[in-house]
Amino acid sequence: METNIVTKPKNKVNVKKPKNYKVVMYNDDYTTMEFVINILVVVFNKKLIDAEKIMLDVHERGKGIAGIYSYDIAATKVSTAMSMAKEKGFPFKLTVEEA
Repeated sequence: METNIVTKPKNKVNVKKPKNYKVVMYNDDYTTMEFVINILVVVFNKKLIDAEKIMLDVHERGKGIAGIYSYDIAATKVSTAMSMAKEKGFPFKLTVEEA
């Protein structure tokens, strides 16, 4: 005896690529250039030469992009960097913005 099994086609699941978010650093008159470079190297894993370029963007243009990440990673990096700045007494500002 032969049994035929009829299956319904599975619903196609659309998986969307997560949005990217940029971490923006802002210039201020108190946070040192050395500290900004250190944050870029330690927290954002930038090479020294790239960190210096980003720091100069922040210094000359008023802001610069530290990197582009998924939201959770961007928020974690901002939190870490701002905690480090607070420990040193710097009013360093970073934000997370949709890329």
